[in-house]
Amino acid sequence: MALFDENTTIEPAHRPRMSRRTLAGVWALAVAMIVLLVITFLPTSYVIQRPGPVYNTLGSAENADGEEVPLISVDGAQTYPTEGSLDLLTVQVQGNRERTPSWFELAMAWFDPSKAVLPIDAVFPPGQTTEERNEDSATMMVDSQHEATAAALTELGYDVGATLAVHSVIDGAAAEGVLQEGDLILEANGEAVADVSALRTVINEGEGDPVELLIERDGEQQTVEVTPKEATDDEGETSWLIGVNLTIDYEFPIDVTIQLNNVGGPSAGMMFALGIMDTLTPEELNGGEQVAGTGTITADGEVGPIGGIRQKMWGAVDAGAEWFLAPEANCDEVVGHIPGDLRVFSVEDLDDALAVLDGVREGGDLDALPTCTVK
Repeated sequence: MALFDENTTIEPAHRPRMSRRTLAGVWALAVAMIVLLVITFLPTSYVIQRPGPVYNTLGSAENADGEEVPLISVDGAQTYPTEGSLDLLTVQVQGNRERTPSWFELAMAWFDPSKAVLPIDAVFPPGQTTEERNEDSATMMVDSQHEATAAALTELGYDVGATLAVHSVIDGAAAEGVLQEGDLILEANGEAVADVSALRTVINEGEGDPVELLIERDGEQQTVEVTPKEATDDEGETSWLIGVNLTIDYEFPIDVTIQLNNVGGPSAGMMFALGIMDTLTPEELNGGEQVAGTGTITADGEVGPIGGIRQKMWGAVDAGAEWFLAPEANCDEVVGHIPGDLRVFSVEDLDDALAVLDGVREGGDLDALPTCTVK
């Protein structure tokens, strides 16, 4: 019996042809994958801002030699043990002009609430190199430490001996050829001036009249005269300028050293000031609790706005903080973006910050303190 017929031809099953719509879809998918692969490696014009390290101002940090040292140390005054933490927050920037994040990295960051995608020009000004930016940031950190020390010691009743110093003279300005770098400005039109605001007030009250300045140069006092030039800002406001960049020199009665490497900018000022005060105060300002915060500070205790506050709030939550001190000027960025159960308080000056710490320490009515609300 034959199992098969040798004369029978068996044809393979017919394979259905792909429809035009399916074929078009396959090609579209292939093109999309190729485009995605290409743009992944194309340069972008954005950077990513994300939470950075958290530092306890009451704790320790590594110095330039990699050794653990107190973040704040004081010589010349009685210091006291501290508990808990007064955390300062930082942000990190992923990318720079030499190497920007890929489009894929930007897409991932866009859906992460703890990160922010920013135009590169907002972080790295055109014409400024990464090295120059880092140098400026380091300078602002040093200035912030001086202002924080002045604010803390002033709050504690010390005389910090503030003096205005000329950092630089702008080319072509009214003060060119009259003032020099390093000059100390003691008086303006017979009035003592210890900060920029006081000097600016005297100059503008004259409405362009020559200003007589008592200065100290190379240890000797002398009187010079500067005729301000009129200037108009972007909002049409008129003011009178002598054209100098100023810093404030202090004569601190005690030595305060702040050790924090590889962190720049002025935003840690308020937390530095609180850390210094806690170190010099018998009682624990924070009641031994963990409190985080951010904000610039001036010698008179005014707290100013900072960048990256949303990322800093996430950093505080990740570090385990329950309370957060935010500059009042940043409240618009805070509202609607508070992560977890973090309690955020609005502070305008050092006294506001101390009021929050009093409430935390004493179990007071924290609900009565200012918070960030919709305006």
